[in-house]
Amino acid sequence: MKKISLLLFLVLCGTAFSQNTVTGTVVDANGIALPYVNVVEKGTANGTITSDDGAYTIEVAENATLVFSYIGFTSQEIEVAGMTAIDVTLTEGEALETVVLVGSRSPKRTVVNTAVPIDVIDLDEVTTQIGKVEINELLQYAAPSFNANKQSGSDGADHIDPASLRGLGPDQTLVLINGKRRHQSSLINIFGTRGRGNTGTDLNAIPASAIKRIEVLRDGAAAQYGSDAIAGVINIVLKDNIDKLTGSVSYGAYSTNADVDTSDFQDGDYGVWNTDGFRLDTDKDGNAIGEDKNFDGGSVKVAANYGFGIGERGGFANFTTEYLNKEKTLRPAFDFRKGFGEAAIEGFNFFGNAVIPVNDNTEVYAFGGRNYRDTDAYAFTRNGGARVVTSIYPNGFTPRITSIITDNSVSAGVRTKTSGGWNIDVSNTFGKNNFHYYIKGTLNASLEDASPTDFDAGGHSLSQNTVNLDFSKYYEDVLSGMNLAFGAEYRTERFMIFAGEAGSYGTFDVNGVLITDPTTQTQPIDPDSKEVRPGGSQGFPGYGPANEVDRSRSNVALYVDGEFDLSEAFLISAAGRYENYSDFGSTLNGKLAMRFKATDNLNVRGSVSTGFRAPSLAQIYYNLRFTNFIGGVASDQLLSPNNSPVTASFGIGPLQEEKSVNASLGATANFSKFTATADLYYIDVQDRIVLTGNFPAPDLPAVDSAQFFANGADTETTGLDVVLSYNDNINDNRIGVSLLANFNNMVIKEVKNGALDEQTFFGERDKGFLLASAPESKISGNLTYGRDWFNAAFTATRFSDVELLDFQVFEDAADYGGFANQIAAATDTYTAKFVFDLNLGFDLSENLRLNVGGNNIFNVYPDQQDDWTEGGGYWDSVQMGFGGAYYYSRLNFSF
Repeated sequence: MKKISLLLFLVLCGTAFSQNTVTGTVVDANGIALPYVNVVEKGTANGTITSDDGAYTIEVAENATLVFSYIGFTSQEIEVAGMTAIDVTLTEGEALETVVLVGSRSPKRTVVNTAVPIDVIDLDEVTTQIGKVEINELLQYAAPSFNANKQSGSDGADHIDPASLRGLGPDQTLVLINGKRRHQSSLINIFGTRGRGNTGTDLNAIPASAIKRIEVLRDGAAAQYGSDAIAGVINIVLKDNIDKLTGSVSYGAYSTNADVDTSDFQDGDYGVWNTDGFRLDTDKDGNAIGEDKNFDGGSVKVAANYGFGIGERGGFANFTTEYLNKEKTLRPAFDFRKGFGEAAIEGFNFFGNAVIPVNDNTEVYAFGGRNYRDTDAYAFTRNGGARVVTSIYPNGFTPRITSIITDNSVSAGVRTKTSGGWNIDVSNTFGKNNFHYYIKGTLNASLEDASPTDFDAGGHSLSQNTVNLDFSKYYEDVLSGMNLAFGAEYRTERFMIFAGEAGSYGTFDVNGVLITDPTTQTQPIDPDSKEVRPGGSQGFPGYGPANEVDRSRSNVALYVDGEFDLSEAFLISAAGRYENYSDFGSTLNGKLAMRFKATDNLNVRGSVSTGFRAPSLAQIYYNLRFTNFIGGVASDQLLSPNNSPVTASFGIGPLQEEKSVNASLGATANFSKFTATADLYYIDVQDRIVLTGNFPAPDLPAVDSAQFFANGADTETTGLDVVLSYNDNINDNRIGVSLLANFNNMVIKEVKNGALDEQTFFGERDKGFLLASAPESKISGNLTYGRDWFNAAFTATRFSDVELLDFQVFEDAADYGGFANQIAAATDTYTAKFVFDLNLGFDLSENLRLNVGGNNIFNVYPDQQDDWTEGGGYWDSVQMGFGGAYYYSRLNFSF
């Protein structure tokens, strides 16, 4: 299999140079095999890891030196010198830490001795312990202050999960790949999602099987990396291994046993939808009841990764492909929301990562890929009235919002080291996200009997091109070590909204002609309700010519960054960055950080910085007319672009950048087998961009209300991150214990409503969505065990309580005896919950491993609520999700 795969890659990608093959085993002082030991050809990216029995095989140059490293053991360097078999015994010593690429531009900085908190997440290790299929889900359980939520009934956010770090917005965390800026999604989150009013980077567009590790910098870093880094930076490091075909085939499904009491919720003859006897038939549009199911949301994932060497200087090319097919889930809901649940996804991923040395000091590199996803989610149900044409849907219908999402990226550059010791990196990175809506199982009511039942509804795209020029040099003999870095960046962005077909957005007259002159054309009337039939595709109205946008901007940045080891114990670092945007001006930010080595095992660290985030092009120019369901009642709304005269007429000003002040103070401890980090943080954000509430709009045609993007609030966030880890080998037993915890408190210091009514501009319900993005805590404990051919992982996670305000806030306050009582009645409290995960692994052979397990194995759900929830189901979207227990099996292969 290995030879066949290698031959295919050679045909496709060129001839690889011959190398010496070295094999051997790695054991500890007691002769016990050590699995997952890093074996690297020194000075190159060529490497591998040992198998469960400590064996390894690697192809290296004739004059190579092999470096053997393993956490908790002293690393060894051995010259190959023509040998083909090298067995190694590692002795216990100081834990080896991975040199990080984010948060520090020094080549000498590791996780424990950095001045700021950084998590390093090994994807191969995590995926054998957690049965998750998407990056957001993996990080939710592997990083202390990372939170992501599945959505339902939130249009595009059903298809791209909003995620946050330290409770800030999805667009306040910068994402890098191999240290290069990643483009954002073109989607902007609206409705009741987390990250409401934000854009964000689509992490799920990156195949997990292509990732070597993820570095999460939990500290403000705008002064180092620019806009979007207020909360921190996530750097994804791609795989670089060669001569090994690895991958997996997995299947999992959710239990449909929601274990809820439906006695209080009876809805005519149908009870509560998606309980026994009342399950929506996903094969039919409308209100048809289908067969009961014990499991749904079945997910099939197939992944493969292969790399091969190039040349004799450690060059490589590594490729990954993934296929994912995930069915819908359906959970208890009400008559106006029969399709409550997670979206279906069918996707294909391809990613590549390559480095080709030109000489001993220069190399060319490139990486990038393509992600394609076909997604399918239910909208709110249309049961009757002017929005339903009974000749097409006699019993009403539940429209489906489907989308084709394509995400393409490529980065290429040259790295070289001069004779004077300067490292120079020149690169260009391009990325584009395209989001195209297709609405199915729907109709345009104004077309009546002649209406099609599916429409191309148009969509939006965002492209970004970034040119970087970076210089750095490490001075071994200055002070106790000094690293200087400086550079420049030029970035362009382009945001577009493109129109769909006329039937998706238009309103037609009684003759089936698109209405262009309302004074001479008559809109159809529903014969039963006597209401005017609305236009546009139900579920999601398409983008029309009036919505089209094609806007661009440019940005130039200069930065300088220095790290100074004043002594062996004391490190200080400083950074400054100047940026100028073509559409709103310039900003200057700085950062100062320190680390003091109190003892050989204990560090104290801290930082203070200023930061900013530029308003996204989508926040400035996005616009749409859509139907929102408020307490189950349809309402037509306008989301007006920020630069529109309509927006200005409501008293909303032009968007400006968000500004921040970050501070942190922490400590790290490293005692070989035990490591600990604890970091306090403070984040003050001014002029935070929010999506306002709904303003009554009686003077605007064909809409009931309007909302806008505005610099609407100042927030203050304080918190604590804790990471504890212990790993040991006791005889033949491998034991690991870890604890991840985040404690977080966000307050809204000021609502910047000016002369506008606060409850309309950014009321209690809007505040609730913002605060719910910053849960009070998440605590996760993980226990791992391994022996011979067996391993197990058990995780317990406590999600703190969350409060959201439901649609009762739109009722008449007099019905509740006053505003305070109304807010109390509208507050839905989701109490703290424990969720337990279990993963069992079995080595079937040297090349095959089977993992079986479950997430949320005790089928815990959020607290039961009522029919006022945002998504129209029993529960809102909260930290722990609303899918219930998920059981899976995965076959891993390595050849």
